[in-house]
Amino acid sequence: MSDWKLYLKNKKFTISLILIIILLIATLSFFSRFLIYVENRPGFSFDDPILKLFSAIDLNLYIFPLIYLSILSGLIILAASPEDFFTAILAYVMLNWVRMLLMYVMPLNTPIGTIDLQDPLVFILGAGQKITKDLFFSGHTATLFLIFLAVKNKKMKIIYLIATLIVGLFVMLQKAHYSADVFTALFVSYSVYKISGNIFRVLFKKESKR
Repeated sequence: MSDWKLYLKNKKFTISLILIIILLIATLSFFSRFLIYVENRPGFSFDDPILKLFSAIDLNLYIFPLIYLSILSGLIILAASPEDFFTAILAYVMLNWVRMLLMYVMPLNTPIGTIDLQDPLVFILGAGQKITKDLFFSGHTATLFLIFLAVKNKKMKIIYLIATLIVGLFVMLQKAHYSADVFTALFVSYSVYKISGNIFRVLFKKESKR
């Protein structure tokens, strides 16, 4: 925790961290309303050449324990480092705004033959309404990949990468997402993480070098 003591002595860091936490809360609040908007507007479907190769398999039982155990353990690990924690939270905020933008311009309907994801958190964020159209791109895949990028421990990185690949594969096998949703999630997650890291280094260059 010595790193936290050092960073928290920096008034600019403390204020920035508080603002990012506020922005995170505001983003999640807005996102919950946005999910309802997306669910209630018309969208379009398209033939996914990968999903056409198989019938959907219900993997809800495995997907969400893996997702939330990964997120919880990732947050605990990231909380040990102010730089990693700050960068990850800022990247996650940006990830959600990019996701909302892309869902707005790409209003998709669920793939043919889908088995709905039964995510309790999305149900809560959707104000108790069933949410199925939060598709482009896969937020679950993107979040796990972001944790993989942000965690520095090599053994844990391997675990989070495997978790990301499993979840990405499973949501496709369940036909809860198009393959494009999963592949785009990796690209966007990598991009926002790099941007967030650059922002941290610009704002706190001296501290990050210590």
